[in-house]
Amino acid sequence: MKRIGLSGGSYKPLDSLQIEKIHQATLKVFEEVGVKVSCGEALELFEGAGAKVDREQKIVKLSPKLVEKILSTTPSDINLCGRDESGELDCAIGGKRVHLGTGGTALNVQEPGATDNRRSQLKDIVDMARMVDALDNIHFYMLNVYPNDLPMEDVDVNRFGAALNRTRKHVMGGVYTVEGVRNVIRMAEIIAGSPEKLRERPFISMVACVISPFVIDEHYGKLGIEAARNGIPLAVPAEPLCGATSPITLAGNLVVLNVDTLAGVMMTQLAKAGAPVLYGCVASVTDLRDMKYLAGAVEMGLINAAASQLAQFYKIPVYATAGMSDAKMNDPQSGYESAITSLLVALAGGNYIHDAAGFIEFCMTASYDKLVIDNEIIGMVMRAVQGIEVTDETIAYDLLKKAGPSGHFVSERHTRRHMRAEHYQPQLSNREGREKWQADGSKDARIRAAEKSREILGAPPVSCIPEDIRSRLKSEIPGLKPFVME
Repeated sequence: MKRIGLSGGSYKPLDSLQIEKIHQATLKVFEEVGVKVSCGEALELFEGAGAKVDREQKIVKLSPKLVEKILSTTPSDINLCGRDESGELDCAIGGKRVHLGTGGTALNVQEPGATDNRRSQLKDIVDMARMVDALDNIHFYMLNVYPNDLPMEDVDVNRFGAALNRTRKHVMGGVYTVEGVRNVIRMAEIIAGSPEKLRERPFISMVACVISPFVIDEHYGKLGIEAARNGIPLAVPAEPLCGATSPITLAGNLVVLNVDTLAGVMMTQLAKAGAPVLYGCVASVTDLRDMKYLAGAVEMGLINAAASQLAQFYKIPVYATAGMSDAKMNDPQSGYESAITSLLVALAGGNYIHDAAGFIEFCMTASYDKLVIDNEIIGMVMRAVQGIEVTDETIAYDLLKKAGPSGHFVSERHTRRHMRAEHYQPQLSNREGREKWQADGSKDARIRAAEKSREILGAPPVSCIPEDIRSRLKSEIPGLKPFVME
């Protein structure tokens, strides 16, 4: 049974009073501390809306009423579409509906069966997209590696182009240049058939970060405004790190996160009221021994679960983070770290949970085999999100009465009717007896994942874009490599 967009929310790390306390602290920061807005265009937008602006220091302060007024135009639901006419691959983002997928952007990859890594290339985006398209439990493809073999001015069109040609699932990605944003949008409009069709069913979305604590910088500000004004769904994540760019406490981290991402949300609404935007959280903790970012800490799961509650409080779709590991290879650590944080954030109702497939080594390495392993984890997580259905049909009293003491249920129609939908069917886990497992080569999960990776990548590539459209893109989109549209 395919599980996508199920409703979470059964796990609540914050109660209603704690949420209100964080909200009030957030409003106090906006009014008394302010946000530094280094982007001149964004500064003009805030000032035009009635914010107090110190132009010399580039500090913007907003009253609680103004914050509420600007946020009121934010859509509560966004449809991040796939390119399947049935809509089966669409991600309905909002409320407590849960979706999990890849994230970005790693600088290294780990090839099937490997334990070391190498620098990522454009070809890896093609192959990662093929993997994601083949793994049913991964709901979307967020561009997960950086093509180190390309100049920056060519990165945006080639990353999006490579992904769109190899997966039908929704594609989100960070962007690097304003011209790149424009060319990616133009490329997507051609694939969609028209600008109107792309806005009606957006199969791309973008990311523009806010800098913690309390900074909208010039570069990301320009990128965010460009995407918002073009009506392209945009995530505005912040990444406060406990003990480094936020207080060491999780509550203090949440206040910084809330101010930062709400500042980004408000910027998009001032650029274009009603622009589709996601409240973004990439917050985690710092290893105070050497000040490095930690991806697999359980506290990351707690923070992102709480951030999902905050987004629900504001009725804004949430882009959350989970599922990464600090392990250097696909060992037990990589499994338990990924499973714990993905489960916490999904049960809290995180809408668009990125980084949940394929990441190891502090988010620096994308592993082909980890995509396969995380596909299994996500399947189990979504079964937990689904919960337990209690109805007359599932209680099955008449069947209990019929079977009576010492009865059995193996041959019953009720068993056949419910066995596949009620229980998760593993795709990677081994449930054979020891003798059968040994006869098949005594393969552990890491070996089986590598075999699955090689199987997917060994199949003939399939293009998701018609040949005539690919030819047009190669002639009309600057910087697009011919290899991407093969």
